Amino acid sequence: MSPQRADAVRNREILLGTARQAVASGDLSLQLNEIARRTGMGVGTAYRHFPTRRALLEALAAPAFAGVVADARAAASHDDAWGAVAALLRGLLVRQLADAAFAEVIAADRADDALPETTALRVEFAALARTVTDRARDAGVLRADLTDDDLHHLACGVVFALGLSPDPGARLDAYLRALLQGVRAPGPA
Repeated sequence: MSPQRADAVRNREILLGTARQAVASGDLSLQLNEIARRTGMGVGTAYRHFPTRRALLEALAAPAFAGVVADARAAASHDDAWGAVAALLRGLLVRQLADAAFAEVIAADRADDALPETTALRVEFAALARTVTDRARDAGVLRADLTDDDLHHLACGVVFALGLSPDPGARLDAYLRALLQGVRAPGPA
């Protein structure tokens, strides 16, 4: 693959910046015609960089996705199996709350991915998360009746619930504690 021209790189960054502003204002529609209009670029330029709304959304989410993979890598190397689960879930919640584009991308199915980079991050995250959850199940601290998909769905549900709060950040720890209590294996009777 040949390097992009400097003006193409600049145009891509301008498009991403404009799309970030739209997301920050609560507009996740990311209509490429509107993004192009706001930048003063032609629609063709926008579509050359991002052929679909989904490709633009994934490009916006890429830094947060890379961050959650780094969080999962750190959790996988955590000494304490339960501490690793807590760190993994906390990182996933925090990143979704901070980045609406990432929240939408991580909540979707792998089959929806528009960019191979997104799928690669998703596969790496899933493998690291599986390392954490398998170790926690083996240690008897994570409920054995919950699959990794169940945990993913529960985390996305908590993010949705937090979004209903007027101050999601202030409620994060309480919701995380409730989630962790729900997924922790019951202790001996």
